[in-house]
Amino acid sequence: MARLTHTVTVAPLDRGWFEEAVGTLVDLLDGSRARADGSVLLADGRAVAGLRLLKGRHLRSGARYGEAPEPVTPGADGRVPAGSGTDGAADGPARPGTVGAADGLARPGTAGAGAAGGSSGPGADGCVPAPGPSATVGAVVLRAWRPAHSVEVESRVAEDGLALRLKVRLSEPRRPRALGLSLSGHRPDRGSLYRFSGRGAADLAAWWAAVDRLPSALPAARPPVTARAAHRLAKARLTVTPHPADDGSWRISVVLSVRGRWLLRPVGAVALFFARRPVERGFREAVENAAGQWNTALAELTPRHGEALRAEIADALTETEPDKTVPGGPADAGGPTDPWGRADIGGPEAR
Repeated sequence: MARLTHTVTVAPLDRGWFEEAVGTLVDLLDGSRARADGSVLLADGRAVAGLRLLKGRHLRSGARYGEAPEPVTPGADGRVPAGSGTDGAADGPARPGTVGAADGLARPGTAGAGAAGGSSGPGADGCVPAPGPSATVGAVVLRAWRPAHSVEVESRVAEDGLALRLKVRLSEPRRPRALGLSLSGHRPDRGSLYRFSGRGAADLAAWWAAVDRLPSALPAARPPVTARAAHRLAKARLTVTPHPADDGSWRISVVLSVRGRWLLRPVGAVALFFARRPVERGFREAVENAAGQWNTALAELTPRHGEALRAEIADALTETEPDKTVPGGPADAGGPTDPWGRADIGGPEAR
């Protein structure tokens, strides 16, 4: 087993500002609504950049979001494969110009409300476009939206044959107490060597308690942040423990433990014997880089509060790239920049 440790010093994050910022973000999203074309609008009428409702009701369990409905490719027999993003079409032939809806009916040029991640409309030749071999297909599924209790989202991404699924759960969002993560990935066309998983947890209440100690006090007995990863050939565990420094900064201790599995144990032990120094150097550099990015990000933050903070977050949510139109905006109400057609979300105002 290899055990790598490194400690870095980072700028402290103000707890009050952090909790206010997260709570403001949750409140802004909680007050948003979705239009018939899938665009998500804040209470002031501005569209959230890069976000479109593809399926379900806005801010309800099962709602699916993305930048555009995911494409679906019919098989050689004209049928849409089951689970490919079209409910009501898996057991019947695909008809040109239609995408099956959740109720089994087809509506021309629309994505079915039961689509798993949204589905595409046909092209000019009546065929459903398919993504290229290196295309990225992604969607975010809302599993729970209870701002007073918890928010849980699931992100699914498929790129170059690799399928990734990330779940994030935030407890008590308006005053965050805990953050949970789970990640899994695999290549459907490959074996178990191409499958991995991981879990992480951050006890935010324990983190704030740890950094509020006196610098002379002992570090926390249990790390507030832990993560585990598993693969057929190895397992890894990561812990992060903060401790206040005399100058008010934070000293962060990072510990990574890696253990080989099966026949990799003796082979890994021999390889580590000869490569330990490069491995340790790479680990230290990775931790130092992460600390540098943290410090840079905090230095760029403006410690605004109240309405000023709310306006800044709202601007960040609605800011678009130059020469880029937000789906569903005034210049894009179902226009040419939406090649997959409209998303059927069950009415002109889903929420």
